[in-house]
Amino acid sequence: MQQYLDLVSDVLGTGNYKQNRTGVPTYSVFGRQLRFNLQDGFPLLTTRRIFFKAVVAELLWFLSGNTNVKALQAQNVHIWDEWADENGELGPVYGAQWTHWQPGDINQIQNTVDLLKTDPNSRRIVVDAWNVGYLPRMSLPPCHFAFQFYTRGIYLDCHFMMRSTDVVLGLPFNIASYALLTCMMAQVTGYLPGELIWTGGDVHVYTNHSQGLREQLTRPPRLLPRISLNKHVTDIFAFKIDDILLTDYYPHAHIKFPIAV
Repeated sequence: MQQYLDLVSDVLGTGNYKQNRTGVPTYSVFGRQLRFNLQDGFPLLTTRRIFFKAVVAELLWFLSGNTNVKALQAQNVHIWDEWADENGELGPVYGAQWTHWQPGDINQIQNTVDLLKTDPNSRRIVVDAWNVGYLPRMSLPPCHFAFQFYTRGIYLDCHFMMRSTDVVLGLPFNIASYALLTCMMAQVTGYLPGELIWTGGDVHVYTNHSQGLREQLTRPPRLLPRISLNKHVTDIFAFKIDDILLTDYYPHAHIKFPIAV
């Protein structure tokens, strides 16, 4: 994950000082890209510990179409609490758009599986969470707003796009989530995981994260862990948390960063 550390150095060194809706200023750059070969290992940050259980729980929650944080809280995952209302609702965010796009109640995830099986060379294997008519009803408009799959021989590649990227708290989590989604999608459609590509629009570091990041930059990256899936699962919606196993993950110690809401 040296390329992630290089991105951190880029943003800290060249970023524009900008105010934003949270009240915490950022150092911001525009338009960056990272690429990860999933055959080289699972791209989970090693220069500080990432709570992988939360990555898995959130992704399965997205795939279920659920938009209430109580399902996550029951698993001791609280990453969405700050944006939920008093009933735990977030509005029609990610999972709702992935599996119940309106109008039409369209399951984009199922459509993706079907296209990869029946028309794998299609240039339309895209899932879009940026449903303009529903944005006012969302507690937080999608940061990772779209992703596309691409077949390359025996490999399945994924490109996901973010309008807004919190380099510290968001990006390592999102990279792991889309890497896992690619592995799962590859398994159920008959491919091997290929390349994961991230493209970011506004890529930023909050100013109150600078000190912790500078500590992180002193830590050498370690070998990437491995991910294994229950080979008996052939339905993208059937994965459970126990079907996903992370091994050989030996990160440096956790660094606590405040969240800007």
